[in-house]
Order: sequence, then C-alpha cells, then structure tokens
Amino acid sequence: MPKMRAVDAAVAVLAREGITNAFGVPGAAINPLYSALRQNGTIRHILARHVEAASHMADGYSRAKPGNIGVCIGTSGPGGTDMITGIYAAAADSIPILCITGQVPRAKLHKEDFQGVDIEAIAKPVAKWAITVLEPALVPQVFQQAFHVMRSGRPGPVLIDLPFDVQMAEIEFDIDTYEPLPVYKPAISRKQAERAMAMLNAADHPVIVAGGGVLIADAADLLVEFATLTGVPVIPTLMGWGAIPDDHKLMIGMVGIQTSHRYGNASYLESDFVLGIGNRWANRHTGSVEVYTKGRQFVHIDIEPTQVGRIFGPDLGIVSDARAALAMLVKVARGMKDLGTLRDRTEWVAACNHRKNTMLRKSDFDNVPLKPQRVYAEMNAAFGQNTTYVTTIGLSQIQAAQFLHVYHPRHWINAAQAGPLGWTLPAALGVRAADPTRRIVALSGDYDFQFLIEELAVGAHYKLPYLHVVVNNAYLGLIRASQRAFQMDYEVSLAFENINAVSENDAEPGYGVNHVAVVEGLGCKAIRVRTPEEFAPAVKRAEALMEKYQVPVVIECILERITNVSMGPEIDKVNEFEELP
Repeated sequence: MPKMRAVDAAVAVLAREGITNAFGVPGAAINPLYSALRQNGTIRHILARHVEAASHMADGYSRAKPGNIGVCIGTSGPGGTDMITGIYAAAADSIPILCITGQVPRAKLHKEDFQGVDIEAIAKPVAKWAITVLEPALVPQVFQQAFHVMRSGRPGPVLIDLPFDVQMAEIEFDIDTYEPLPVYKPAISRKQAERAMAMLNAADHPVIVAGGGVLIADAADLLVEFATLTGVPVIPTLMGWGAIPDDHKLMIGMVGIQTSHRYGNASYLESDFVLGIGNRWANRHTGSVEVYTKGRQFVHIDIEPTQVGRIFGPDLGIVSDARAALAMLVKVARGMKDLGTLRDRTEWVAACNHRKNTMLRKSDFDNVPLKPQRVYAEMNAAFGQNTTYVTTIGLSQIQAAQFLHVYHPRHWINAAQAGPLGWTLPAALGVRAADPTRRIVALSGDYDFQFLIEELAVGAHYKLPYLHVVVNNAYLGLIRASQRAFQMDYEVSLAFENINAVSENDAEPGYGVNHVAVVEGLGCKAIRVRTPEEFAPAVKRAEALMEKYQVPVVIECILERITNVSMGPEIDKVNEFEELP
C-alpha cells in the first residue's frame, strides 16, 4: 500500500471528488495542507483577503452550477471562526461547501495553545457536519464521508478540522482504489404522486410554489414541463426564482412581505390549493401563516423530512428529492391527460396573467438624485436575459426582486435566509471562478458593499471580471425602514462630509465614503452615475473596461437618501403593499 502524508491523501481525495478550485488564506497550522495543494498541482487556489470572504466565494462557486462544491481553507483559531458566518449562510440555503481548518497538535488541544480553539464545537450548530480528525488514518475516509454528507439529502456545509500533527503523519492510502460514496436522495412513490395529483385536479384555483430545492435538484426543466402539462400557474420563492422564466405565461409572480409582486400576492389570495416543491414556507414568503393558509389545501414535497410540517401541517406531506418528485408527477399527469381527466385551467391562468399585466409598479421616475425604481428599470433595459444577478439582504435585494427579471435557473444567486452583509462581492467572485463566460451583475447597497470591499483586490489579482452595481443612499436602508416601528431614525446614516470631496470626481458631497476612489485603489475600475440617462452609457463603458483590464468594474448609482421600499404598512398581510413615504 502506498505511503504518504495524511494531507497528501486529503488533497488526492479532493481531486478525485472533482474539486478544481479552492478559496482560502494560509497560516501556520494549515501550511501542511497548502504544501500538499502545491505538490498536487491540480487544484487552483484563490487567495482571499479575509477568511469569511473565502467562505462566501466558496458559497458562490457552489451555487453557480449544479454539482459544484466550493472549498474554503483557513488556519486555526480565527481562521476557523471567521468561516462561521459563511457556513451559516450556506446551511441556511442548503448549499454544500467544504471548509477545512488547521488546528494545534492533538496534545495541545485543551491547553489554550496559541490559536487553539474547539472549532468543531463552534461550527456544529450551523454546519451539516463538523469534525476534528484525531487519527491520521481516518483523514481520507473523513473527506470521503464529507462529500457523501454534503451531497445526500438536503445539501449543506461540512467543516473538517485537521490538527497539525495529524496532517503531517504518514499513512497508507491508495488513491487508485478510491471511489466516492453513493449519494442518498429519497424519492416519491407513484401512490403518493397519484394522491397529490388527485388533490390538485380537484382544486379550482391551484398554484405550484417552486422553492430552491427545484434548482438544487437541477429540475427546472421538469417543473416547466409539469406546469405546462397541467396548466397550473407557478409561484417561485426567492430561492426558486429562475426555475421558470419570468416571461412564461405560467409564471404569475412572487409572493410575500418583501421580495414579491403585487400581482403575485393578488393571484395567490385567489388560490385554493398549493403544491409546494423544494420549499420551506419561509416567513418572508408566507407573511402571516394564518392569512397564507386560510381556505387552502397544501401538499408539501421536500427532500428533508423535518421540513414537512415544521411551519404548518400540510394536508399531504411527501419526502422526496424535487427532481424525482417532478419526474413522477409528470408521468402521472401525462397518464391523466391521455385519459382526458385533467381539468382545463385556461380561465384561471388568464385571470392570473391579467393581474400580471396590469398590477405593475411605477418605475419611470426622472428624479435626480435617482429613485431606485428607475435604476432597476435601467438594469432591465441594459442587461439581457442571460444575465446572472448576485446579491444578499437589504433594500437593494428587496427592490431588485420587485423590479428585475430572471429567465434561467441559477441566474438569481442570493443569500436569502441568512443574508449576511458583505456576501455579495466575494460570492460574485466565486461565481466568476466557476464560470469564466457568463455575464455577472452583482447588486449591493452601500453598506453591503463596504463590508468586504477589500475583496475587489482578489478580482484584480486573479483577473475575475464582473459588473457590480452599487445603489448608494448612504443609509442602512432596511434597518432604517424597520426602525419606523420604534418611531426612530437612529445610527443608520452612513453620510458624512468627506474632507476629500473637493470636486465632482471625488467623494459625492453628503454621501461619505468615496467608493470610486476605494475601488480604484484596490486595482479595479469604477463609474459614478447621477442621472437616469447616464446608466446605459456607463454599462457600455464598464463592459469595455472589463474587456480591456479583466477586473471587476463598479457602477455606483447615487440615490435619493430617503427611499424606502414597498413592504406594506402591515407586513403580516400578504396583500397590503404600498410604498412607504
């Protein structure tokens, strides 16, 4: 049996499992693994400026394409603790990422050694699995199990902690005999599918709620086939947006208290049956559960057994991978159609489309400073249907979901459940590393942009070009909106008089940070937009700069400072949405 260091076996397993990219920051306790990466030579490493950012890069990399698993590497102590937000964000959205940390030698684990912390215990509440490997011979098997865990059932992140002496120990391992473990995914039975179809067919106004599980299962094609076959309208969740094209007649809008459409809410309230596939009934989607569920029957299909019944009890719960479920539902529906027993949904779909075509928000504002609605209208005009949007929480995300359009699976890449500020920029770099060809547009408010702005240097360093639109109102906009409930506007302003604002090319007067100067100081390019007419030319110029320099380019849009987003004065009612003053 060949002999090698445990870390050499670990890297060999990574390569055999299909890993070609890793993101991280080296350090003393993880340097043995880095020496193995260097010796192996098949895995590209991208050096982040912050380990949290590396975890978000791995997250974006995983979300970009079906089957991708991003890898994040850090040293002991803060190298691991810095990853925790990234692990949480991945776990919350069912994203597989592999985090690898160095650790002090086993004999010093409980002696408060320098940067020695029990990262396994810290990570366990937010990871799908976390382990400190205490036996060198276990290293290849632990990595093998990590991939099995990440891919099976509901996907999620794994952390492997490697003490220094475990990494360096010599073990016997033969990579030529290594095989990945088979992936476990539960599947619907025909009997369950027939019951679900009978319930759907009996309803007068059924809808399908398509969650992120549809995209994770790479089942968007089957979703569209099933919806078309049955004639049942589709409501994507925020994580499922793109599973059916926005311009499809059966896509009737998103629902909820924030990232929603007026027409989607209105049509949902007319429904009497909901088939949820790969979704969690998240609170931003449901609003008030009492309002959401009243007068409706529910079938809930999800890959994770403990999700079925967690928010409310469905009339029928089914544990299944979304692709397996949709394939069986298509088969049953096709049989019903052949028998002539499928109901016609023409009138119901026409009513939903009438609302979709008439209940639109105003966006043609000419105001200077810009209203955000106009910025998104300009984005719709400037970017084609093949654009991939990357964003996280904030008014920018909520407004984007209300105004932008998504036409393809995995073209809306969003940290939806955890929503950590700072996620957008490194995640966009991860998406670019996963796909060198697609058009990527990241979207941030000014605060999200400032959180991990130093990672722009990674884009310049490794030639990872993408376009980043920053909508700047110099506020913690969403927090300011939520403070209305407390009748205050306290410590949410980012504005200050920048002493370097000596001309129009320097800091925007009254807006604080000079993002253009910071971006260019980090080796990238930036353009400031103040009027609606400047946006389209800025996009053309940005694309030329990306082509020439192969670096990220930022378009900063100066917004009016008081804009709030439509979330309704009473956010527990899914049908009440008016723009806040």
